[in-house]
Amino acid sequence: MTPMRTLILSADGFEDSELRIPFVRLAEEGIAVEVASTRRGRIRGKHGYEIDVDKLLREVNTDAYDLLVLPGGKAPAVLRKDGDAIRIARAFMDANKPVAAICHGPQILVSAGRMRGRRATCFRGIAAELREAGALYEDREVFVDGNLVTARQPADLTSFMRETIRVLHAQADRLHNASSWQLPAVRSSADDGNKGVGAEFDTAARKTMPRDFGSKP
Repeated sequence: MTPMRTLILSADGFEDSELRIPFVRLAEEGIAVEVASTRRGRIRGKHGYEIDVDKLLREVNTDAYDLLVLPGGKAPAVLRKDGDAIRIARAFMDANKPVAAICHGPQILVSAGRMRGRRATCFRGIAAELREAGALYEDREVFVDGNLVTARQPADLTSFMRETIRVLHAQADRLHNASSWQLPAVRSSADDGNKGVGAEFDTAARKTMPRDFGSKP
């Protein structure tokens, strides 16, 4: 099976742990992770964490990635005004690829016009914005609606990453089985009665988050 690749969209002012934890956790799973932004160099989080930018938004070919991660903080307010960020978000959503957005991250999906009819959670301060965009707001630590995984805040990162990894592996299994002419065995959020969080997860997804996730590399 081809190694999976993740794209993280962010910019200065991101919520540090909401970028750092997904980056580290996905790397632990053996998944390649790249960061795309509006400029080259390094971007800086609200609390001082910095990370290298791998490519500009305009350079992103969405066909090369399996998962899109949208951290929160102040970065989404910038990215939602960028045409390439919107192009990327739409491409993932339209292709039904896994998209994981936390805190203010769903704002990018709102601007992309891809939240209508979707069930999602977010930072409580922008819940009204999700509703105005036609989304069905769920005040839960994490919610899964098909390919879309959303969470509210840094305190929800453990559940957010657990569900993100589960959805990503389920998508990979479905594609692998389809290529083998077998019926895919994929459990969607509908199988849980739209409760959002599933009852069973891969052993790998149960790993404890690193204690030093906020430190710089």
